[in-house]
Amino acid sequence: MAVNIQAAVAKNLLEASKVIEEQIDAEIEKLDKLADEDLEGLRQKRLDAMKKYEKKKREWLEKGHGEYSELASEPEFFEACKASQDMVVHFYRQSTFRCKIVDKHLAILAMKHVETRFCKISVDKAPFLCE
Repeated sequence: MAVNIQAAVAKNLLEASKVIEEQIDAEIEKLDKLADEDLEGLRQKRLDAMKKYEKKKREWLEKGHGEYSELASEPEFFEACKASQDMVVHFYRQSTFRCKIVDKHLAILAMKHVETRFCKISVDKAPFLCE
């Protein structure tokens, strides 16, 4: 019984590896057949995508992305929301120790995720938003 199971597993593994090998061979053959024009086209597409990302990144940095900033008032909060599509806001209380811990983590995340704006606003300065 155990021999039959092992044989079946071995057979299935062999079939799966043959299918994967055929897929890899087909992909290699496809890459080998690419002409210089095709490679240049791929290169140009990648270059255009990189330029587009860098342009967006500059726009994000101009809007305050990449840093963890404090908003002074509710109107400033609404302006920031209008300017940025993706935003993380920490509504903090100065007297709460856990808020200081969250501040440290959000400051680290802000540098890593430039596509998102990270900011904080005191609950005392934003009663309309917090109550």
